[in-house]
Amino acid sequence: MAHWYRRVFLLALPLILSNLTQPLLATVDAVLSGHLPGAAALGGVALGGIFFDTIYWSFGFLRMSTTGLVAQAHGAGEEDALRLHFLRALLTAAAIGAVVLALKGPLITLAVRLLGASADVAVNAQVYCHVRIWSAPAALANYAILGYLLGRQRARLALVLQAVINVVNVCVALTLVLRWHWGVAGIATGTAVAEWSGCLLGLGLVWRREWLPLDWHALLHAPSLKEVFALNFDILLRTICLVSAYAWFTRAGAKEGDAVLAANAVLMNLHYVAAYGLDGFANATEALVGESIGARKIEDYRAVLRASTAWAFLVAGAVSLVYLVAGRWVVGLYTNVEAVRGLAMRYLPWAVALPVVSVLGFQMDGVFIGATRGRELRDAMVTSLVVFLALAVGLERWFGNSGLWCAFCVWMGVRGIALAVRLPRIEKRFEKPVTV
Repeated sequence: MAHWYRRVFLLALPLILSNLTQPLLATVDAVLSGHLPGAAALGGVALGGIFFDTIYWSFGFLRMSTTGLVAQAHGAGEEDALRLHFLRALLTAAAIGAVVLALKGPLITLAVRLLGASADVAVNAQVYCHVRIWSAPAALANYAILGYLLGRQRARLALVLQAVINVVNVCVALTLVLRWHWGVAGIATGTAVAEWSGCLLGLGLVWRREWLPLDWHALLHAPSLKEVFALNFDILLRTICLVSAYAWFTRAGAKEGDAVLAANAVLMNLHYVAAYGLDGFANATEALVGESIGARKIEDYRAVLRASTAWAFLVAGAVSLVYLVAGRWVVGLYTNVEAVRGLAMRYLPWAVALPVVSVLGFQMDGVFIGATRGRELRDAMVTSLVVFLALAVGLERWFGNSGLWCAFCVWMGVRGIALAVRLPRIEKRFEKPVTV
């Protein structure tokens, strides 16, 4: 058993570091905009970030299904299937990215209007979105590349890729904002350049000469495409529910005023940092669960489940403790606007509780993604979204922004429970052949 604790930790550690670099894109944006005059810049970048989170997370199946399918093919030793899973995901990312660019004007206008904000915040959000959207194909391709690396358990390469993206982002954004005074447009440009740099580097890292020429008949095999489509569609519906909850939270906070919107954005960045870190164990779980299913080893699956969950809860408790002790200092890093800082400190206890409350949901996501059980992921998220919306409407009416945060925390907890009760279905997967 100790072997599995060690293996999970050694795989999860670089994945944690890799994941922690991902919210740095949002963190750099938040810090730079938080030090621009007034709260409108930070609020505009926050709304812009929600727009891109909605777009990209909606197509998160490019990463999730790729990880599960590649991991199962890796465990079964099926190199041809592994190659086809990745190439299908990459071509899908390119097609979706092209559609997003073609519809960029209506998408941005509709998103800013639906999220609801003051005129000043809306102007900044429009600027941010119209600049950053040009990297949409690269950002989506990065999902497929990351899914491939995770499925192959190439955690160190994933870390290198994410590190490069963030170094480029920091360097470009700092230059454009602090030296050339591009403001919000400079922040967005830094992120876009970083995403394209990561895409080109990622393709260079994973591309193999023996992948050419492409076997288009195998790549477009109708039964395989049908099964992958069904899996991706279930994950898409699950992700739409996820981003809908985040969008509702942001819109409800925006109605409370620009300062509350900005304060919530600061605390949400703390949540993202914790979530991406804890996702390192979920990602390790995805790869190892997928491998165990592909290899038909049920005892390995059970050992992975125990070891990864124990590690995840331990780290979640440590993160909550850090936020409790150093919360004031961390909030100060994000913004020097006094009104925003004061509100962020008022609602900080919710951010302190979130890592422990949400960790089960992250772990269960990892198990079901590795097992490519899209239907269970979809059904559990629909259930938890209904609970969140009911609570958010009622509690916000009586307790304002605190009620909104309470509903958010309950939603995170229900996510994990709704999947945990479906765990017995995973072991049945070992009784059936992997067909996708």
